[in-house]
Formats: sequence, structure tokens, C-alpha cells
Amino acid sequence: MPAAADRRRIEAFLAGLGARVRSPHTVYLVGGTSAVLSGWRDTTLDIDLRPEPDSDELLRALVDLKRDLDIAVELASPLDFLPDLAGWRERSPWVSGHGPVHARHLDFRLQALAKLERGLRTDLADVEAMLARGLVDAEDLRAGFAEMSERMFRFPAVDLGGFERRLERALDR
Repeated sequence: MPAAADRRRIEAFLAGLGARVRSPHTVYLVGGTSAVLSGWRDTTLDIDLRPEPDSDELLRALVDLKRDLDIAVELASPLDFLPDLAGWRERSPWVSGHGPVHARHLDFRLQALAKLERGLRTDLADVEAMLARGLVDAEDLRAGFAEMSERMFRFPAVDLGGFERRLERALDR
């Protein structure tokens, strides 16, 4: 089983990615990776990310880094199971640059909404942490939910009513 990833291991991963990849890429960091780098968790079980583009060059580098650093890496993001939000790339905060690889947190609105949709206890705690740190606010989340709702029919597994109830409960706290 791979070791947990703390800030040092995540930064080594990003530096290693920049050293192995020659063409420009952006990796959008998600979930526990964002939590560790933003300071509300010390470790995460895996590094979740969305690469753009998802080139063979980058994917091969991910496989090498998983092995070399003994870490788990997942290609996963809210965009795999929820509609996107207008301007999400521009609202994805800068983390670091390593050669041709730029790392950003995936738009925290998307991250928070995805966690509310899933609704696990740890997800709800993450949303509280994002709200407390000012990474998202109630207005952003309500507007994002309204924007998503119009296209949610493309994601039939989502229980829109339950999602909305979890959103409102989280914002009422």
C-alpha cells in the first residue's frame, strides 16, 4: 500500500512531474491534495488530479512517479461526475510551476459542490473548511448549484433533491 502524501511528498511529486514532462501541461489538483496544500489536512491517501492535456507523455510520467515516490495517484475530478461551471479554469487558483507543468487547485466551487453531492462526513467537513478559509462562500455555491442544475440531466446518477438539501444544510451552519 502506498504511503500517505503530505505537503513534502506532494511537492516532490509536482517537481518530479515537471522534470519528466517536456510539453506544457496544467494539472488541476483536487480533494485531499488541495486540502493538504491549503492547510486543513496533514496528509491524503492519494493525489487526485485532472491533467490538461492528458497526453501519453504526462500519463507515463504519472506511472513512473507513483512507483518512484510510492504514492497513489488518481485521475479524478468533479468534472467526471458533475457539469462544469463557467470560468472554472480562470477560477482555479495557482499552486506552483515546475518547468512546463503548472499546478492549480481545481476551482473550489466545483470541489465543494462535488463533496456536497457525495455527502460523506469527511466531504462535509472539507466544505466547512473551505467556507471557513474563504475559498468559497454561500453565494458562489448557490450560484454554482443553480448553473449546474440546468445540465444535471446529463448525470442521471445524481439525486438533485438530496444534493440541494445537503447544500442548504451546509450553508445554514
